[in-house]
Amino acid sequence: MDIAALKAFMAVAETGSFSRAAEKNFLTQPAMSKRIATLEAELGTPLFDRIGRRIQLTEAGRTLLPHCKSILNELNDARRQLINLTGSVSGPLTMATSHHIGLHRLPPALARFHEQYQQVSLDIRFMDSESACQAVAEGEFELAVVTLPSDPPEHLLLKKLWDDPLEIVVGAQHPLAKQGRVSPNNLVAYPAILPGPGTFTREKVLSALGPHRHQITISMETNYLEVLKMLASIGLGWTALPHTMIDDDLIVVEAEGMTIHRELGIVRHAARTLSNAAQAMIEVIGQPQ
Repeated sequence: MDIAALKAFMAVAETGSFSRAAEKNFLTQPAMSKRIATLEAELGTPLFDRIGRRIQLTEAGRTLLPHCKSILNELNDARRQLINLTGSVSGPLTMATSHHIGLHRLPPALARFHEQYQQVSLDIRFMDSESACQAVAEGEFELAVVTLPSDPPEHLLLKKLWDDPLEIVVGAQHPLAKQGRVSPNNLVAYPAILPGPGTFTREKVLSALGPHRHQITISMETNYLEVLKMLASIGLGWTALPHTMIDDDLIVVEAEGMTIHRELGIVRHAARTLSNAAQAMIEVIGQPQ
């Protein structure tokens, strides 16, 4: 099977659109459609159902998809190994990070990396930590700098870089601001503003509440910590934020017996070869700031 056709199939499967897949691969839509048609003819079966403007994988397409991912990942791995033999730190490096880390932790390291390795074409994708870990697991990125999962799958390697303790905070006009120290039972009597379901940070907060986690009322949800900070600062509820984000607009509330702690760091795939650029990035990020 032609590698270009497999890449085209993967792009259409991921985007759900021939036009978006063509744009992503710098092709015209007819060229993208031709590659898919050639692959379907070679395999003797349709890979997509085309219903109006909707594109869906057929059963054959769903069967091919994981094999296609594996083939392309192996090809990329081989390419990285060959490039690594030259010893040069150059070429593309695609990595992911969370918005919070990208804003508050990475800028000094990225500035040093760009100064030292100007031949590297850096592509940074900003997303939730959970999505970034999944993308690394699927071979989409070489590495991610994110909130580390508490129970990672075996095929992911984690390297802790920073401890990130969180504090319960409210706005100055919130009733809890005047209490200073509260019990978890008292805390959950007021609405909370937290990241969405399934996020590592939300689970850290709920776990810290212990048996009171089921009594909590969550009035709003957002995965952007900067938005959580704003909503809490104007009195819409309590939330948990890293020390690095707490300023005069927020009041820290001491919750008895509650300790909320995240670890931030690098996630990579255990079975995949890192490019020289990725190895250099890990080294630069790990340097003292």
